[in-house]
Amino acid sequence: MNYKKNILNLTLILLGGSLSAQTPIDKNATKKTQNLLINLHEISSQGFMFGHQDDQAYGVGWKAEEGRSDVKETAGSFPAVHGWDVGSRLGRESNLDDVRFSNMKMWVKRAYKMGTINTLSWHLDNLTTGTNSWDKTPSVADILPGGAKHSEFVEQLDLLAEMLESMRTTFTKIPIVFRPWHEHNGDWFWWGKGNCTEAEYIALFQFTVDYLKNEKNIHHLLYAFSPDRSRLRLDTLARQNYLYGYPGDEYVDIIGIDNYGDVGRIGGPNTPEEQRENFIESLKLITRIAEEKGKVAALTETGLEGVTRPDWFTEVILNPIKANDDEIDIAWVLVWRNANTTHHYAPYAGHPSVPDFQKFDADPLTYFEKDMDKPYKKGKALRKSGK
Repeated sequence: MNYKKNILNLTLILLGGSLSAQTPIDKNATKKTQNLLINLHEISSQGFMFGHQDDQAYGVGWKAEEGRSDVKETAGSFPAVHGWDVGSRLGRESNLDDVRFSNMKMWVKRAYKMGTINTLSWHLDNLTTGTNSWDKTPSVADILPGGAKHSEFVEQLDLLAEMLESMRTTFTKIPIVFRPWHEHNGDWFWWGKGNCTEAEYIALFQFTVDYLKNEKNIHHLLYAFSPDRSRLRLDTLARQNYLYGYPGDEYVDIIGIDNYGDVGRIGGPNTPEEQRENFIESLKLITRIAEEKGKVAALTETGLEGVTRPDWFTEVILNPIKANDDEIDIAWVLVWRNANTTHHYAPYAGHPSVPDFQKFDADPLTYFEKDMDKPYKKGKALRKSGK
C-alpha cells in the first residue's frame, strides 16, 4: 500500500493538488478535524482500522456496563472506530436501539480520549408519516425547502447541531465522521432510490451539509457518502453506478460503501467464490474513486450476522484485502452491532470466532485502539512501536 500511495501523493504534488486532496470540504473545519482527515489518508496507505457499532453501549448479555466492550473482551482492545446512530427522532431520551443520548455523548468523549475515532449515522423517522426510516412513503420533497414538513426537518437539524456541539471536552469539539442518508441507492429507506428522485436526494444531502456548516456553524465534521453494494453493478458502468446521487466533491470527504451481501450472507445469488471476487472489486472501486477525487475510502458498514463462519475475520475480510493491497486502500472497516447471540457482528467471549478474531487483531495491517496514538495530531495517528 505504501508504495502506491506514495506515487499518488507525488502525482498530486506535481499537479498542485496535494493540499486540496487532504483538506476537509468545510473550509472552516477545526484544526483537529483537518488533522484527522490527513491522518485518515495516511492510515489507509498502511492498513485499516477496525470499527464496531455501539461498542461501549451494549454487547451480548450486557448493557451500559462501565468499561465493557465485546471487542475488548475478545481482542484485548477497544476498536479503533466507534460507530453510533442518532436516529430515530432527536428530542427523545434514546435512539432507535435504546441507547440513551446522554450516555452516547459520554462514550463519544471516552472514545476520543482513548485516541479512537467516532462516526455517526442517522436513521431519521419519516417525518411525513411519523413512522420509522423504513416507511418508504415519499418524504424528501416534503422536508426540503418549501415542503410541508420542512420546518420539522429544520427542528431535527437544530437538535442534531445541539447534540454535535455537546460532543466536546472542556476545550475541544470532538471531530466526528458524519454519514447521513446512507444506502440511498437501495429502496428500503424513505430517502432511497424509487422513494425520491436523484435530484431530491442530492438536494437533501446538500441542504443537510450546508445547514449544519453554514447556519449552525458546526465545523468538526467530516462527511461520508455510502451507497449499498447490493445495488451496485461492478462492470464497466461501476463508477457511474456508484455515483448515483453523489452530491458533489464539495460535499463529501469520505467515499464509503456498505457491503453485507459479499461477505458470507447465505441465500444470495452468488457462490462464496463470486462473493469474494465482488468484495474485492467493490473495495477496488471505492479506492479508485477516492484516489481520483482526493478523498478517503472506507468500508463504512459490513458484517456477517452471528459470525457463523469461525474464520470470517481473516478469510473473508483480511486476506482478500492483503492479497490486493496494491489496489485497495481503505481507512477503516466497521461491523454492525452486538445485540444478542443471534444478532451480532463482532465476537463475544466464548464465541467460536474468537481465536480467528485475535489473529485478525494481531496482523500488522489491522489497527485497534491499542495501535492508535494521536489521530487528531498531524502525522501522529499510529503508534510507532508496531505490533
